[in-house]
Amino acid sequence: MAYRSKGEETQRPEVKREKKCRICIKNDIVDYKDIQSLTKFMNDRGKILPRRITGLCEKHQKLVSRGIKTARQMSLLSNVDKNIR
Repeated sequence: MAYRSKGEETQRPEVKREKKCRICIKNDIVDYKDIQSLTKFMNDRGKILPRRITGLCEKHQKLVSRGIKTARQMSLLSNVDKNIR
């Protein structure tokens, strides 16, 4: 069996990139009436994207999801995609 010498690297070093919330950086306000900004956090089927995909902090993810749900209640956003109906 071949052994590795101490100088050889066994794995690539991991480069950790800090995720920063888009809303925190821009100091934006989440508003249920701003449909263009809310649709960035929804997929094509109308579902709310999770934090691991959007990169938002916990506070703003809750505000975005609450804004989307409020906009759906007021019929500003549809619950499903138009093609699915």
